[in-house]
Amino acid sequence: MDFDHVELLIGAVENAEEANAKAVRSTVLTPRFYTTDFKALDALDVSSMRAEWDTMMAEYEGDNNHDHFQRDAAFADEVRELMPKLSPEMRQEFLDFLISSLTSEFSGCILYNEIRKNVSNPDIKQLMTYMARDESRHAGFINQSLKDFNLGIDLGALKRTKAYTFFKPKYIYYATYLSEKIGYARYITIFRQLERHPDKRFHPIFRWFERWCNDEYRHGESFALLMRAHPELLSGVNKLWIRFFILAVYATMYVRDHTRPLLHETMGFKSTEYDYEVFRITSEIARQVFPIEVDIDHPTFRACMTHLVKIAVEDAKARKQGGILGKLKQGWCVTRAFVTFVRLYLLPVKQQKLPDQVRLAPTW
Repeated sequence: MDFDHVELLIGAVENAEEANAKAVRSTVLTPRFYTTDFKALDALDVSSMRAEWDTMMAEYEGDNNHDHFQRDAAFADEVRELMPKLSPEMRQEFLDFLISSLTSEFSGCILYNEIRKNVSNPDIKQLMTYMARDESRHAGFINQSLKDFNLGIDLGALKRTKAYTFFKPKYIYYATYLSEKIGYARYITIFRQLERHPDKRFHPIFRWFERWCNDEYRHGESFALLMRAHPELLSGVNKLWIRFFILAVYATMYVRDHTRPLLHETMGFKSTEYDYEVFRITSEIARQVFPIEVDIDHPTFRACMTHLVKIAVEDAKARKQGGILGKLKQGWCVTRAFVTFVRLYLLPVKQQKLPDQVRLAPTW
C-alpha cells in the first residue's frame, strides 16, 4: 500500500488540536467508548469459579506493575536520538498508532470505572477498580509519549465529547475479552521481535511492552472467568455472537494495521505476517473460553481480509472525492464490505471442548 492511500485512511496530525480531534472521531476503524446495562453486571455470580477468581484478585492486589510505568533517563535520551530520524510518513503512522492505542486504553478505563461506580456486587466492583487502575496507567503513559511531540490528548475533554455506544453486557464480555487478549498478542509480538532485533526499536516505549501486556492478559482472564461462570453465554445462539465478534475484531485490526505499513516494516514485520501471528496467538488463548475458533488459514478467510483492505482504500478515495458520485461510491463500498463480511461469517468454524482449568499462563 503506498503512502498516498495510507494518508487517506489515517489522515495527518500536525498539532494538538488535530490530535485531540482524531481521538474524538468515531469511525468503523477507531476505538469506541462503551456503556452497558449495569444492573445485569451487578447480578453476575462468580461463585462457581471462586478458587480461580480469588487467586486472580490476589494477583491484582499484589500490583506487580505499580512502579513499572515510569520513564527513566534512558527513555528521554532515546526520544532525543531517535525521533528526528523518523521520516514524515513514519511519524504519521507512529502518531496514529499512539493515538489509537491511547483511545483504546482510555476506553477501557472509562468503562471499567463506570461499572465500578454503578454496581454493588463486591466481586465486580473489586475487579473493575483494579482494571480501571491499570488502564489509567496505560493511557497516561502513552499520553506522555504524545506530549514529546507536543500532541498530548486532553483526557477529560475526550471523556466528555467522544460518542458512547451502548452494548448489551454479553457483547461487552465478548468484545472486551477479545480486545484485552488481542492487545496482549499485539504487544508481546512486538516486544519479542524487538527483543530479537533491538536495532529495529525506533522508540523507547516498546521496552515497556512485556510487563504492560501482562496487565492486558490478566484483564482477559477476568472476563474468561466471568463467562465460564455463566455457561449459557457460551452455548446455543450465543455461539453465533461469539463468531461475529471474533471476525469483527480480527477484520477491524487487519484493515487498521494495513494503514500502517511503514510502522511494521521498520520493526521488521510485514503487516500481513504480523497480523496473522497475532491472530494465531489470540486464537490459541481463546480456546480457554470460546467453544469455536475461526479458521485463519482458510484461503477464503485470507482473501476476504485482503479484499476488506482494498475496499477501505476505495472508500477513503470516495470520501475525499465527495459530491453525489463520491457518496454513491461510498455506498457501493459499504455494500461490498457487508457482502465480504458475510462470506467470512459463513466459513466453517472449528469446534472445541472447553478445558477444565480456565486460567492460562501467558507463555508467548
